[in-house]
Amino acid sequence: MAKVLVATDKPFAPVAVDGIRQVVEAAGMELALLEKYTEKAQLLTAIADVDAVIIRSDIIDAEVLDAAKNLKIVVRAGAGYDNVDLDAATAKGVCVMNTPGQNSNAVAELVFGMLVYAVRNFYNGTAGTELKGKKLGILAYGNVGRNVARIAKGFGMEVYAYDAYTPISAIEADGVIPVESTAALFSTCPVISLHIPATAETKGSINFDLMNSMPKGAIVVNTARKEVIDEAGLVQMFEIRPDFKYMSDIKPAIDAELAGAYPGRYFATPKKMGAQTAEANINAGIAAAEQIVDFLQNGNEKYRVNK
Repeated sequence: MAKVLVATDKPFAPVAVDGIRQVVEAAGMELALLEKYTEKAQLLTAIADVDAVIIRSDIIDAEVLDAAKNLKIVVRAGAGYDNVDLDAATAKGVCVMNTPGQNSNAVAELVFGMLVYAVRNFYNGTAGTELKGKKLGILAYGNVGRNVARIAKGFGMEVYAYDAYTPISAIEADGVIPVESTAALFSTCPVISLHIPATAETKGSINFDLMNSMPKGAIVVNTARKEVIDEAGLVQMFEIRPDFKYMSDIKPAIDAELAGAYPGRYFATPKKMGAQTAEANINAGIAAAEQIVDFLQNGNEKYRVNK
């Protein structure tokens, strides 16, 4: 009997666990839970005899993979998967998948929660501005970016997007205006929403020159990864551009410094909250379980992210 482990230091909601259990046990497999663990040693022990593991932001590195003698598949319940060592997984013959699209609406809604907070001056009682009529630039037009565009049009915003890997025709089909580069997006739009992954190419790519090219009243919203921001450039923006605001779902290393120096212009959630809704929790968890069953029973690798 195949054994599936749910290893989450930040647990799924009980209803999501129930859904995962139903999928796994209906397929004749065993489900094991490791929730709210505090030491890596607990994960190393729990993963030793399992065939599959579902994780959230939990780290699956070479040491964990070495301990998992029977492991065949890791599924990250969510879109990002930089918490998994893909090269080590490939070397061990382990398939790694994500669950794209399952938490996209949750992340997109958070973007607008932070945007409204920003344009209304952090609800400090002073007159703010409206989102209607403003130009919004979406950097990376994947599942989250598409949902951001959908919501933005409901606010009456003028929506632009750049994605090197998405056909212009697909962007235009959604009533969104494509631009030819990241630089063009930033120089055109006073509001930017970031949805790029943290890769060798993107780390530190959102730098001072890019941000400083933004029109007056610049706001950058980051629900992607903290690594894509050049933090020295971010500090420089705050110093030089008093009209600039930065809203983030991921605390940068200089969080305390920014919060103390630029109140009313800087905000970061206490921890990453983009996917923290009951709906996204359930959707991603159950999708992960279904992908594991399909892989183990049928060899389906549709959402594989390693080679």
